[in-house]
Amino acid sequence: MDLTAYDAWLFDLDGVVTDTARVHAAAWKAAFDPLLEAEAARTGTPQDPFDPVDDYLRFVDGRPRADGVRGFLASRGLELHEGSPGDPPEARTVCGVADGKNELVRRVLATDGVAVYPGTLALLELLRSHEVRTAVVSASENTGAVLVAAGIGDLFDARVDGLLARELHLPGKPAPDTYLEAARELGVPPARAVVIEDALAGVEAGRSGGFGLVVGVDRVGQAPALADHGADVVVGDLADLLP
Repeated sequence: MDLTAYDAWLFDLDGVVTDTARVHAAAWKAAFDPLLEAEAARTGTPQDPFDPVDDYLRFVDGRPRADGVRGFLASRGLELHEGSPGDPPEARTVCGVADGKNELVRRVLATDGVAVYPGTLALLELLRSHEVRTAVVSASENTGAVLVAAGIGDLFDARVDGLLARELHLPGKPAPDTYLEAARELGVPPARAVVIEDALAGVEAGRSGGFGLVVGVDRVGQAPALADHGADVVVGDLADLLP
């Protein structure tokens, strides 16, 4: 495809740029399973453990952490008090579970580092060589740390992450607001920008935001679902878009 047909390309981070989705899925499982076990012991009703593929994709992938906690627990008929930032995991609050999961991710990033998908890196470098503007758009509050660890911060002209979304009171995906903010920062109308996502909530955001092209990246065998949720094109790797 003609990579210069659009004025800006907006990239999700986890699962699109960096191979960190598996880290997040494992951290969610470590955060949720003790809670489910305690609830089963309390009520006498068995609770299946968190599925790092199905539950991750359906309820937490691409969403702000607190939304992911609420959504997954609601799927099990469970509800927690909101609590306050800084709550420990044993507090059994939305904030406690979300912050506990985030701490697990930080530990893994600090010890294991971050891998970048080669196809994505090649695409970014080619876009930059043609002076096409780029942004990273992620619900993660660790986006800055991930970019530094991966050594790719200089490949993006703008960054809209969980920290900025909280500061600006932007709703998370599937709402399009974070992508619209990235387009605004780049000075590009949504119709002239490409959204690249591996999450169902992300392609929904791209479609509802009126972006010119929505590309779904299928890393886990959900190509039909990505198309159903709004992707114009679905690829297995972003190297497939290279001329």
